[in-house]
Amino acid sequence: MITVLEVIKKTSEFLATKGVESPRLNAEIIVGHALNLSRMKLYLQFERILTEAELEVIRSMVRRRGHREPLQYILGYVDFNELMIKVDKRALIPRPETELLVNIIIQKLSTKSPSKILDLGTGSGAIALALANYYSGAVVTAVDASQDALNLAFDNIMALGFSERVKPLLSSWYDSLPIDSMYDLIVSNPPYLTANELALATPEVNRYEPSSALVADQEGLSDIKIILSQSHDFLKSEGIIALETGETQHQAIKNIAVQLGYTHFDSFKDLAGKDRFVLIAR
Repeated sequence: MITVLEVIKKTSEFLATKGVESPRLNAEIIVGHALNLSRMKLYLQFERILTEAELEVIRSMVRRRGHREPLQYILGYVDFNELMIKVDKRALIPRPETELLVNIIIQKLSTKSPSKILDLGTGSGAIALALANYYSGAVVTAVDASQDALNLAFDNIMALGFSERVKPLLSSWYDSLPIDSMYDLIVSNPPYLTANELALATPEVNRYEPSSALVADQEGLSDIKIILSQSHDFLKSEGIIALETGETQHQAIKNIAVQLGYTHFDSFKDLAGKDRFVLIAR
């Protein structure tokens, strides 16, 4: 017989040997998820004896985490701007940094609510859904070049009840948009890593998350260049472009924007104090 606390301790020790960051926290989350208990309720049941069926569920999850599969993929969801977003290997895991991008947009547009929003490279649909949730009058076009990612976004759109206002579209950036489509806000978390940067990332990232959503040519700038260079045809005159970027790219992006006639460029830092987001306007 083995108790909840004993399983947590053994799991934490095992995950530590595999190089998992915050192994005790991971262990508590995994055991709590397997038992359908919040962490607080889990603490109240440390002496509970686990059944063999419960242990097998925990073992399966622990084996996956020991192989460095992201915890979010194992759990199958992530909390993003107060929305429960389904996640799996079809798309990137929405991160707190990207939540910050959404919050920056909301702060900067505090006196104006966009009615038409374009989310380029929507992945799980997290950004599109968070903005649709905040801007109750907005219609969001959620674009992705991956049918698998778009299917995942569609699952989230339907599960969260946004099918009337968030429209998934299979497209490589702007290619499949109607030529008369004009937007108040274009937002994207595009690929911006170099191949070398991906190789140096944690196993959770470079083994499991889709590299096509992470890596771009031209020092990580090729997709950002496409987004900016074609934006004039789809951005309203008073519209804004909001991007998540690499931490060393802001000067290069500013130069591109200026060459394209954009006159307003704001740079913002992420939770680690690194340059991560830009807002661009005419």
